[in-house]
Amino acid sequence: MEEAANTTETPPAVPILLERQVRQRKPAVSVLKSKLKQAVTCSLPRIRSTLSGFFPVMRWLPKYNIKEYVWGDVMSGMIVGIILVPQAIAYCLLAGVEPIYGLYTSFYANIIYFLMGTSRHVSVGIFSLMSLMIGQVVDREVFKAGFDLSEDSAVSNIDVLNDTLGTNLTVTKVHTVELMGMQCGKECYAISIAVAVTFLAGVYQVLMAVFRLGFVSVYLSAPMLDGFATGASFTILTVQAKYLLGLKIPRHQGYGTVVVTWFNIFSNIHKTNLCDFITSAICISILVAAKEIQERYKDRLKMPLPTELVVVAGATLASHFGELNSRYGSSVSGHIPTGFMPPQLPGFSLMSRLVLDAIPLAVISFAFTVSLSEMFAKKHGYTVRPNQEMLAIGFCNIIPSFFHSFTTSAALAKTMVKDSTGCKTQVSSLISALVVLLVLLFFAPFFQALQKCVLACIIIVSLRGALRKFRDVPAKWRASRNDAIVWLVAMSATALISVELGLLVGIIFSMICFIFRTQNPKVSLLGRVDDTDFYEDLEEYKNLVAPSRVQIFRFQAPLYYANKESFLKSLYKAVGVEPFFELTKRKKAEKKAKDASAKQAKANGEKNNGDVVVRLVQRELEFHTIVLDCSAIPFIDSAGLAAFLGLVKEYKGIGVSVLLACCNTSLIDTLQKGKLFGKNDEDMGSLLFHTVHAAVVHANRAAAATESRSEDSEV
Repeated sequence: MEEAANTTETPPAVPILLERQVRQRKPAVSVLKSKLKQAVTCSLPRIRSTLSGFFPVMRWLPKYNIKEYVWGDVMSGMIVGIILVPQAIAYCLLAGVEPIYGLYTSFYANIIYFLMGTSRHVSVGIFSLMSLMIGQVVDREVFKAGFDLSEDSAVSNIDVLNDTLGTNLTVTKVHTVELMGMQCGKECYAISIAVAVTFLAGVYQVLMAVFRLGFVSVYLSAPMLDGFATGASFTILTVQAKYLLGLKIPRHQGYGTVVVTWFNIFSNIHKTNLCDFITSAICISILVAAKEIQERYKDRLKMPLPTELVVVAGATLASHFGELNSRYGSSVSGHIPTGFMPPQLPGFSLMSRLVLDAIPLAVISFAFTVSLSEMFAKKHGYTVRPNQEMLAIGFCNIIPSFFHSFTTSAALAKTMVKDSTGCKTQVSSLISALVVLLVLLFFAPFFQALQKCVLACIIIVSLRGALRKFRDVPAKWRASRNDAIVWLVAMSATALISVELGLLVGIIFSMICFIFRTQNPKVSLLGRVDDTDFYEDLEEYKNLVAPSRVQIFRFQAPLYYANKESFLKSLYKAVGVEPFFELTKRKKAEKKAKDASAKQAKANGEKNNGDVVVRLVQRELEFHTIVLDCSAIPFIDSAGLAAFLGLVKEYKGIGVSVLLACCNTSLIDTLQKGKLFGKNDEDMGSLLFHTVHAAVVHANRAAAATESRSEDSEV
């Protein structure tokens, strides 16, 4: 439409519509045939492209610049591998399985991501949050199977003692369950549960990649994920607190783990093992001091301090030569075998009970992996493929599940270490896997005397970054109250109820907040900026002039079934006239006028046969046109369309025109399908305008023409 000049003498010009381009769409059948033909076509270039797409390493490894990349990759890989070993052992406390399985998980995940990942910097492996979620499932199922959760690896220690002394010590009958045709003890059953839920999570992730369901991560808002991670960190701290004191308290099953665990800790505080307590205090002091020094002098340090490895080595030596386990009853990691166990099928008979448990694991794992991949890709100026990332992390769970491993994910802390130590490509992950391999083949038994409280110290100190998020709450509140509330709700639900329900509550609450914001969006009446063609919010800007007898209304949200009533109520309130009530008032006034006319006729002796024509008594409105500025309405549904149709009809009944301005093409298409512009869109030129100013000019001209015709008819 062409904006008319702002004159009052010339007759109203007929608006000219912009001509829409005709989009030539191919028939759906031909499109489907073309895609099928392309999918089944087999050629050497296509095979090469498919393989290189599935294994991105085939694309970048032949172009690897050894002189430029190898030093950074080797250094970062070795440092991350050194950090990874104690963390892999420690996080098995969270997962409720033996330490060897953490090393398996880290080894296989690094190799598979090296082959399939598209990020150059992400470190995939064992992750505290995943370990916690696995541990909750493992402990629940182990408890249901009848095992004693407070049992402290008695069987494995006796087996080691028998092998060492060549004796045959007898013990009381140990509880076992039958699994896949064999009797399975507590540790065997625990890793079987972890492997089964890991396999399911990987299958979910691969299916999400195949069906391109990555949009699910859209519902995991940053404040929600941040709050969820902080709440989970508080849960991890709580679960590990008993190891700091050397208390033999089984992990709580069910909701309220944080509250119940702390109650149990304080109830049993008199049973604290002084050896574990002193060791914990020393280790935490060393770890925290090293972290503070590293943060303060990170610009001067060329590489992170391997504090965890130093603490583990020192604590292991002290525990071994001081005989802390036999003398003071300190809990130790126990025997860690060397080499690899033969592959084994996951326990498919267990999966029916774990179908729902694998869903949050799959979603959180790929959400952290994809978000970290994209974050570091933007930082270093390259691109990643989110769908391939989902495939990669899915196979990082599926394939290792056949080799006694559990769920993995990208880890922020180790990824930042890789980035800060000069990592260039995923060759660094291969180096990290080699470091873990050396431990698996040669050094694993040396960790036998390592106290569990030392592992707990490593886990707790690694949570410093997440727990510091509490200091950012005031800044979050000032920046966005909505985001701060989402963070607090997700954090509180995760910490006080459970990790799984905390995730669900966080997602639902963040979506409710979004719906609430769309149900109660900002609405405003617009005024003109001086003598220009621009219109803005009268409440937000100074020196604006409201157009004479025209109300311009802006609604800043999509118009759909959930906010249709809010849209109508806010419009009625803004313009001050609701059509139904106005029409009711006019009918009452008309009836009152008829009754008065009838009484007057009767008093004058005139016959009143009911055909007396009484001029309608109507209230003079302050405006004759409402212009709806649709620039902030991205889409409408059938309920929104019905609201528009009703508005045009109802206001027309009281002599007020409703015009639309600044509609996008999808909105116009919806209105056309709903016949808002009449049959064959005959009224489009008088109802739809490309700018607010054009609608105002048209409204004033139409009103002037109507008044002129009315005066002529009276004459």
